[in-house]
Amino acid sequence: MAHAEQLKQTGRYPGCRWSPSPNFGSRPQNSKISLLVVHNISLPPGQFGGPEIEQFFCNQLDPAGHPYFETIASVQVSAHALVRRDGSVIQFVSCLERAWHAGRSCFGAEEECNDFSIGIELEGTDDIPYTPEQYQTLASMVRLTMMAWPDVTPDRVAGHCDIAPGRKTDPGPAFDWPYFSALLADQEIA
Repeated sequence: MAHAEQLKQTGRYPGCRWSPSPNFGSRPQNSKISLLVVHNISLPPGQFGGPEIEQFFCNQLDPAGHPYFETIASVQVSAHALVRRDGSVIQFVSCLERAWHAGRSCFGAEEECNDFSIGIELEGTDDIPYTPEQYQTLASMVRLTMMAWPDVTPDRVAGHCDIAPGRKTDPGPAFDWPYFSALLADQEIA
């Protein structure tokens, strides 16, 4: 429970590397954290392990570094955290703040999901399997989030594709929701 209380007070997941993004804002005054959104990202597309995702979320991506970067270098987005392929985590925005991860979105009748959600990116693509370490880390983070903010329940953990259908496809068919749900149900937080 100490870790959940720490998360609720500081907005920072324990044991993560902190790399603050300038791309965030305040949550609306009466909003309550009640949704967790799973995303994926790889930069360059389909490549893993480099510094480019962190550079992108911190507005430091070199447009000359890859032809694709020219199209996104000026885009200002963020997520609360990124789970790398090895399960390590970089956090960019405090969970107490509004990260810019969902864009135009709705969950049920609730619009503008950035206002009330936490966004976690997995280093990956829609069609490459995620690693066991990523599933373990994500399950730990989600359980901790649910302990800190009880309005986040298993049925309020969604993919980006679920809150922005037709516009977004991540985390894609490579994400094994039944496996993740089973892992989430079995996992305990120390």
